[in-house]
Amino acid sequence: MTKIRTVSQLSDKLSEEIAWRKKELIYIKSLIEKNRYKSVESTLIRSGTALLYAHWEGFIKNAATSYVEFVARQNLKYSELAPSFLALSVKRQLHEAQESYRAVIFTKVVDFLIAGLESKCSIQWDDAIKTQSNLNSEVLKDIICILGLDYSFYETKEKIIDETLLRSRNEIAHGQYLLMQFDQYIELHREIISLLDLFKDQIENASTSRAYLRTTKSKSFLV
Repeated sequence: MTKIRTVSQLSDKLSEEIAWRKKELIYIKSLIEKNRYKSVESTLIRSGTALLYAHWEGFIKNAATSYVEFVARQNLKYSELAPSFLALSVKRQLHEAQESYRAVIFTKVVDFLIAGLESKCSIQWDDAIKTQSNLNSEVLKDIICILGLDYSFYETKEKIIDETLLRSRNEIAHGQYLLMQFDQYIELHREIISLLDLFKDQIENASTSRAYLRTTKSKSFLV
């Protein structure tokens, strides 16, 4: 597997990741459009909805992980990282401090924040992104925060994510009968494809603009 070190490699990875997912989703959408018989259509819409969710969660997780890997391989110091990536890189230490009442643990964290920021950063990228197999808007917001991206674009889509997509997928997974009309499915397909494209564009823009780096505005966070 190619290590993601450059913007070009990241872009290629994202393009490959989204291409095969779109291909599957477009294929099942075309099947639904060609089979408007009630019983067949209902079965295909159930299958298509489950697949929409699978590719929603899969792409968000894999694309986000690829971006974290890209940042992790930039050979940066902790002091050069934007606050979101600095928080991610010291997550283990912060977790230990949270779980312990021992003064020695708190002291180690403070010592690091004072003296360790000029060392090379180490980001555990392979398990940094957690979707909890339940990628609702709150989980998405956490992932967006980790990556230092703008969540405002998704705020108007929370109902689609939580109610139309996730709730429908859960009903299917639990063996319940899903009653979704043809037009509703086509609209859901369009919205999810649009969100996947948006997430991909955000990551590519962030990598190109080097948004993962500490800016002048964030200096006070580290001083």
